[in-house]
Amino acid sequence: MKALILVAGGVEDMEFYYPFYRLKEAGIPVDVAGPEKGKVHGKHGYPVDINESLSSIHADDYDLLILPGGKSPETVRLYSRALEVTRQMMEAGKCVAAICHGGQVLVSADVLKGRRATCYKAIRDDLKAAGATYVDEEVVVDGNLITSRVPDDLPAFFREINNMCAAHIS
Repeated sequence: MKALILVAGGVEDMEFYYPFYRLKEAGIPVDVAGPEKGKVHGKHGYPVDINESLSSIHADDYDLLILPGGKSPETVRLYSRALEVTRQMMEAGKCVAAICHGGQVLVSADVLKGRRATCYKAIRDDLKAAGATYVDEEVVVDGNLITSRVPDDLPAFFREINNMCAAHIS
């Protein structure tokens, strides 16, 4: 089991760090990919180390994709490689989990047609326009897709990631 988290500057700190450390706690390797290797800062100023550039990632290397929110998805969605990896992981039935504005990456990857999903209320119309059925719940699971709305939903969000990846996360 190996996880990938896609980020850029302005990522919602809690939505990055909560799953990042829970996965590490479970002994699961986590790559953090962004526009380039190095350090960015989250929305609340916490540093985030990026160990892979978006151009170097491959869907076959990962079992789980996490798309945190904040301002980060506005940048991540501009990179074709990030969208390609998101599409490939969705099509392969791998676990893809997006919270808050992370749904913007799903919209740009064009993977929401016919899916049930939730997100931060400011982008719900974007999800609907992309073909998703918007559901206002703390967490929505539709096949291999897990979505949540806001940082307060993180316990439910990670519970469902844990359920989907139960053989690897305890």
